[in-house]
Amino acid sequence: MRYKIHMHVLAAQDAFFLARRTRKDSPHTTAAYHRDLAGVNTLLAETLLSPVEDLTIGDLTGSNLRKAFGLFADTHAKSSVLRAWSTWNQFLTFCVAEDLIAGNPMGAIARPKTPPLVPKPLRGEDTPEQLLTAAAEGARQGRDPWPERDVLVIALGLVAGLRSAEMRTLTLASIVGREGDRRLHVKGKGNRDRSVPIEPPMERIVDAYLLSCKQRFPQGRFDRDSALLRDRHGEPIGRGGLEYLVKSCFRWAGLNDRVPTGANLHALRHTFATRLAEDGASASEIMALLGHASLATSQNYIEATARERRAAVASNRTYRALKDI
Repeated sequence: MRYKIHMHVLAAQDAFFLARRTRKDSPHTTAAYHRDLAGVNTLLAETLLSPVEDLTIGDLTGSNLRKAFGLFADTHAKSSVLRAWSTWNQFLTFCVAEDLIAGNPMGAIARPKTPPLVPKPLRGEDTPEQLLTAAAEGARQGRDPWPERDVLVIALGLVAGLRSAEMRTLTLASIVGREGDRRLHVKGKGNRDRSVPIEPPMERIVDAYLLSCKQRFPQGRFDRDSALLRDRHGEPIGRGGLEYLVKSCFRWAGLNDRVPTGANLHALRHTFATRLAEDGASASEIMALLGHASLATSQNYIEATARERRAAVASNRTYRALKDI
């Protein structure tokens, strides 16, 4: 069989993305794949002293890719290297399937071990309640205080378990169902949609926020396709604005020391999942509510609560001796 080793790498990558169109990848996933391929393309070209556009499939040898990935690893975090390795593995698997190359050389490139998921919930048993109370009382004294929005954002993390991107894609049409039986229709990671029930207290939070929107922006657009969360100008809130909102809520509430490093908004989601596990939810229930792709990810929250381990330790007979010391 004659392989197409003289085909240009960029042309093969265009074919790879064309083939993936039926998978309906999210724009974020597609953009990440483009970055990972382009980043290693550039380093591969530097290694071979060749323009990127001149790279051919024949250049994608284990030796050349090892050098390129070595340079990539020098300037990127472990998680980024792992993601790039996965992207290139998928691309080269496609090349094998299309008879462009005889075999996938990624087996010759070492990859970082996948770090285990360690949930990062808020520290302190009553921290979620303190945060919500402070936000409702208008503790966040920013340029334009908006307690109704602050409470809604925090609640979307704490009682619905939404990610930042999921919050930002919510529209008025995302709130479905009759009064007393409403749900949030969430467009999740990897295009996995899910439905999250919301109870009457959360319905009241949503209604109060929508009323505040109409008061702030009397000329604003509030049809079903309008963004639910808005910035102080009435526009859909951006990623940075949402992160800043949550961080400042922690700061004004005096709870900065209870937020795991690097978590912030995601700590709300982890708190939601951890409390579900502590209250007896199964891994499959957590998986459905959080939109996880793997049951193993959801199982981590149950294991992190360590209730069974604590009970086992408490049953140790030596503890009875400690009581008398």
